[in-house]
Amino acid sequence: MSMTLNFIRTIAILLPALLAGCVVGPDYRTPDLSVPPAWHAETNAGLKRAPLDTAQLAQWWQLLDDPLLSRLVQEAAANNLDLKLAGARLRESRARRGLSVSDQYPTLGAGAGAQRNRSSGEMGAGGGRVSNVFSAQFDASWEPDLFGGKRRALEAASATAEAAEENLRDVQVSLLAEVVLNYIDIRSSQGQIDITRATITSLTDTLQITGWRVQAGLVSQLDLEQARLNLEQTRAQLPALASSLEQSRNNLALLLGRDPGTLTELQSLGPIPTASAQVAIGVPAETLRQRPDIRQAERQLAAATAQVGQAEADRYPSLSLSGTLGLQASSLGNLLQPGAYLYTLAANTAVTIFDGGRLKQKVEIQNALQEQALISYQSVVKSALRDVENALAAYAGEQNRRRSLQDAVQAAKRAVDLATSQYAAGLIDFQSVLDSQRSLLSLQNQLIQSEASVTSDLARLYKALGGGWSHDAPIINPPKGNSPGEQS
Repeated sequence: MSMTLNFIRTIAILLPALLAGCVVGPDYRTPDLSVPPAWHAETNAGLKRAPLDTAQLAQWWQLLDDPLLSRLVQEAAANNLDLKLAGARLRESRARRGLSVSDQYPTLGAGAGAQRNRSSGEMGAGGGRVSNVFSAQFDASWEPDLFGGKRRALEAASATAEAAEENLRDVQVSLLAEVVLNYIDIRSSQGQIDITRATITSLTDTLQITGWRVQAGLVSQLDLEQARLNLEQTRAQLPALASSLEQSRNNLALLLGRDPGTLTELQSLGPIPTASAQVAIGVPAETLRQRPDIRQAERQLAAATAQVGQAEADRYPSLSLSGTLGLQASSLGNLLQPGAYLYTLAANTAVTIFDGGRLKQKVEIQNALQEQALISYQSVVKSALRDVENALAAYAGEQNRRRSLQDAVQAAKRAVDLATSQYAAGLIDFQSVLDSQRSLLSLQNQLIQSEASVTSDLARLYKALGGGWSHDAPIINPPKGNSPGEQS
């Protein structure tokens, strides 16, 4: 009994040392990155820059002041299947981290049993000796983390779970931008259809007037056929515009988690949403802290670094402790007697002496994976900077184009009026009227497309800045998808 007590005391003394064993492998440090102090396109484009407002950036679509769009964005955040999938992956990563936490602790178990034995007798059936055995026991086993392999595994699992959080945010950022972009496409197609129909009405009137003039012998049949040609060419544009509109509606319905053809809110014509030209873009360093894809890549690098230490720890000796404390007697009443107690304590150690370099190569694999994660992180950062620069240039350039198109449309309208009046007076031929009408329709379509592009470029800019989530708000947890057999 004294030896047992001494063994337990020894384990108790060594336990803190075993728990605080050394940790092999590299400790993670966030890489230092060199980023420019300001955006290059901002200076060249002459954009007005406001300080970065993270609260505004988190709900940037509200700047478009379109209640229907805001409602659709909220619906997408609640029902989008890609977002639900990212949420399920986050829950999986958190559960895996929980497994790594549980690996730090001993395993405890309990059991009980009863057994009846009969020995062979000397005479006839029914002879022999009958004995009963009753037992109860508690078992414990534990593998101390001598060289930090389990702690590195926990570091990796924690970083992986954090990367899954950032992935969820990244999916949300992309989703909300796609909702806005598809909404703008719908409004743009509707506007082009409206302009085309108005032009068809005008060209129909022109065809009718030309027909009267042919009957009166004032113009030739050629003018009538040219007028009909212009009308039918314009009418031929409607099917393609209607198809594009329906595709955009179906794309948006999918983003909202709806079935195709159920987006009844966008049947009627509506304006293209616009926002102020002043954009809160901040500085590049702020974007690196805001973009979820960058934050995800950094966490993946942290996980890969911890996995190097995890592989390195496998090359060192391992220690396992186990023990059993139990009771055993021939009757239930005797289980609590002093002589019924039994126990076992064991400690085992194992070390790999030769494996042909297998463990060393596993470490080398993890080192290579860490290097890949670092390169991926650096690539994501550079891509993010490029995205913002491109979005800034596109947003500024499209605004200039829109202003020029606005002036061009006004000039084209005056040209159509002049051509029509001069043709009526016999001063010009009908071809001049046709050319002016075609130019007006083309410029009107270009203008509405440009207005849509300005807002689309703004949406892409806010997406490039990482807009759509907030540091202050908790990570969103989308509703779980229904399991097979569940009712919606």
